[in-house]
Amino acid sequence: MKRPAERRQCKENIESVKHSRKDIPAIVNRLVSTCNKDGCFDHVSAEPIPYRAAVIDILRRASRILYPGFFIQTRLDSTNVEYYLGQEVTGLFEVLSEQIILALRHDCLRHSLPCVRCEDLGHEITVKFLHGLPELREMLAKDILAAYEGDPAAKGYDEIIFSYPGLGAITIYRIAHQLYSMKVPLIPRIMTEYAHSHTGIDIHPGADIGESFFIDHGTGVVIGETASIGKRVRLYQGVTLGALSLSKAECKLLRNRRRHPTLEDDVIIYANATILGGDTVVGARSVIGGNVWLTHSVPPDTEVFIKKQDLIFGEKQYKKQAMKKSFR
Repeated sequence: MKRPAERRQCKENIESVKHSRKDIPAIVNRLVSTCNKDGCFDHVSAEPIPYRAAVIDILRRASRILYPGFFIQTRLDSTNVEYYLGQEVTGLFEVLSEQIILALRHDCLRHSLPCVRCEDLGHEITVKFLHGLPELREMLAKDILAAYEGDPAAKGYDEIIFSYPGLGAITIYRIAHQLYSMKVPLIPRIMTEYAHSHTGIDIHPGADIGESFFIDHGTGVVIGETASIGKRVRLYQGVTLGALSLSKAECKLLRNRRRHPTLEDDVIIYANATILGGDTVVGARSVIGGNVWLTHSVPPDTEVFIKKQDLIFGEKQYKKQAMKKSFR
């Protein structure tokens, strides 16, 4: 049983909480009054919008189908693989179709577009995406082989699938690109920005990337929306395939035009190189060295490197001091 002093302390604490909470209704009223006004971005509507956590769940489900047995805790063998894939594909259909329908409806309402029968279209897009999973798996298999053949540190395919951030970002990009190509709004960007936050690799879902693509290390890589990348291309960390800086007026004019460079087949771009502009084409089999800044085209079979800098070698200060003391 509490003593009188303890009971008094409890009452004082309760009163203190009441006093602190008394301003909350006024704060809520101010927040409500600013909804649907300039200076506030909100979605106060009877119509729901895509849910970011559900989109991330879609990526995880798709990965379990594209890489069977890698991202599950249960055993997978020939006796249960059909059941496993049946369950996974059915679950992916339910979640993906729901989010696509929400994205389509949200786009229709915010832009006052003519009705496209969002529910039917959402199911149609989802089924089309699912039909493309075998081809998507084949494309990713070539990316895995490119990583293995291009990195002597890779001990095996399993290591690449489990731990290479480049492959993780490429996997999500290829899923998102399929949906982007089917004109699904919003969801592809949520997917690739999720990859960006987890890997440090920023690939816009609109970029066009050929087979056997390899990003080594990967941190800081940026690939813009209208970039075009051929087959068997390799990028290292810090590479930017970007657009030239534009004014607001120029930005409006170029919003739906090519702004990012083209890399033809078998190009290698080393660390921290920056290649900018929609008219910039790096020809096939060319090599761009580290830290190069490039805003004009390069013909095929060309090497572009920064001129070797003068390096100054000198003894460390503590070694000089030690030598002076030895002569005293």
